[in-house]
Amino acid sequence: MTMIDSGTDVAPAPKAPRGPDAAGWFWGTGRRKTAIARVRVKPGKGEFMVKAKTLDTFFAEERDRNNIMAVLEKTGTAGKVDVRASVLGGGFTGQAGAIILGLGRALMNYDATLEPILRDNGFLTRDARKVERKKYGQAGARRRFQFSKR
Repeated sequence: MTMIDSGTDVAPAPKAPRGPDAAGWFWGTGRRKTAIARVRVKPGKGEFMVKAKTLDTFFAEERDRNNIMAVLEKTGTAGKVDVRASVLGGGFTGQAGAIILGLGRALMNYDATLEPILRDNGFLTRDARKVERKKYGQAGARRRFQFSKR
């Protein structure tokens, strides 16, 4: 396959927001470290469920709960939308980060006018950092075995 260079740099077209599914849910997928979250948003009373548990019972750390709720508070949708999230893999911090990204993407599909707020607060930015793998001949990813001169 050959590429033809037209000489102009064209930015990729922004993704068009997806509409609701048959049940009226707006979807968003988020990833962080090894965690993957699928988040659904729908107009409602403000319920937030993660894997059939409330947000307060699923996340023990107050920091994680506050970071997730910040997405709804900054966009002014707290108490106006029902949120359902299913999350796989990772630890609590990675799962919270994945839900934040998924929630941001779902809210953007729900209401496209929220995109500047979500983008300015970093809720649509994927954090690509992952654990660096251990290398052979070393004690860890970067740690070496002790060097002995004699």
